[in-house]
Amino acid sequence: MLNLLVIIPIIGAIALGISANIFKGKQSQNIALISAIITLITSLYIGYNFDYASNQLQYQTLYEWLPFVGLNYVSAIDGLSLPLVILNCLLITLAIYSSESGTKTLTKPTLYYILILLLTSCVNGALIAQNLLLFFIFYEVKLVPIYLLISIWGNKKGSYAATKYLLYTAFSGIFVLTGFLALVFLSDINSFDYNNIQTNLLPLAKQIIILITIVIGFAIKIPIIPLHTWLPDAYTESSTPVSMLLGGIVSKLGTYGLIRFGLGLFPETWVNITPYLAILAVISAIYASLIAISQTDIKRMIAYASIAHINFVVLAIAAATDLSIVGAITQMFAHGLIVALLFHLAGILEDKTNTRDINQLHGLMNPYRGLPFVGGLMITAVMASAGIPGMVGFVGEFLTFQGSFSVFPIYTLICLIATGLTAVYFVILLNQVFFGRMDNTTGYLAKVQVSERIPALVLTVLIVFFGINPTWLTMLN
Repeated sequence: MLNLLVIIPIIGAIALGISANIFKGKQSQNIALISAIITLITSLYIGYNFDYASNQLQYQTLYEWLPFVGLNYVSAIDGLSLPLVILNCLLITLAIYSSESGTKTLTKPTLYYILILLLTSCVNGALIAQNLLLFFIFYEVKLVPIYLLISIWGNKKGSYAATKYLLYTAFSGIFVLTGFLALVFLSDINSFDYNNIQTNLLPLAKQIIILITIVIGFAIKIPIIPLHTWLPDAYTESSTPVSMLLGGIVSKLGTYGLIRFGLGLFPETWVNITPYLAILAVISAIYASLIAISQTDIKRMIAYASIAHINFVVLAIAAATDLSIVGAITQMFAHGLIVALLFHLAGILEDKTNTRDINQLHGLMNPYRGLPFVGGLMITAVMASAGIPGMVGFVGEFLTFQGSFSVFPIYTLICLIATGLTAVYFVILLNQVFFGRMDNTTGYLAKVQVSERIPALVLTVLIVFFGINPTWLTMLN
């Protein structure tokens, strides 16, 4: 059952490739959407039958692949990977559904949807992989669809942003692979299966060096400042659905990697690097928040906001208390929903007004000529991002900060300042774009279509639902 999360999207991609000359445009989208929905239903079925009282890996599968090099197909799922798998399947479904809506039309739609489905398979594969080399394969292969999605369907600087993303993430993979190889070879284990790894066989100095290598690799993916410069360009130059995926789920592979392969493999050594990791998380959160305040491009503002909030997760992982890890997983899920909603709404704004420049947009809450639907949901998304009670963002941040306070009280308080800065830059956005008097020369903006409303409404409902019923989310952890 679990491996269907990898297989179904691949089957969908193959079906699209075979029928490329038969199905085009909307038909290709429908095939991709059916594949995504089946994958989402499968993930929900796995979640429904998941034993939440157990801390053990579930739905385990083992196939010998290349045993002479220690590479086997080992998959399983637990409370860390399950919410991220469901989040990935959900966001992929919404991204495919919203790819051709409003005035947006796709060139080479069949290739586009094939790449989206392959990305789905790679992310799911990375999240369920229980072999270090298997994880690395999925982690690296996903670069190909993302690079092409940004380069071909991105904005004017899409090729530049895609190349920059490719280079940074390639270096991320190099560090991760180097750490994995060093860990196995120096331990003389001859197996990359997660359950066979024994870091305590190594001297402390070697453990620290390997751990730092792995952490650097995942720090690029998160990203942690100063390894972040690829992110604003990649998020800004991508099409709206791809931005939703990059911010909503792909970035979570970095924080997932820190927990799974950092803290998980080096539980005793972890404490030796956590003070430095916590400092970097605090610097990243404050710096990104301050930069977000100065942005005039809406998507670029959201990109820097994403950096700030994902580093709350890094602080929680550094603290490594039971509560902070629950908070980290919850915040990853919450961050994915909120960022995806923000990017989707920003995409609608750009589609209707032909600009993302805050200085050129005014009074869009106008009920007759503006975009009141977008404005209303943008306020909800901003409230969730700022951690207002009743929203899922509050649940994630509260558990994160409460869990990390006992270990890093000063750093936690500083990060609370970053949450206050969230209100600053997003209030600037709301005040400038949606309130005030609408420019008379703007005329009547095109109405938001149903196909554009549904993804936004789904994300908004989930943000409020999990904010009011947090136990539905925290029980996954």
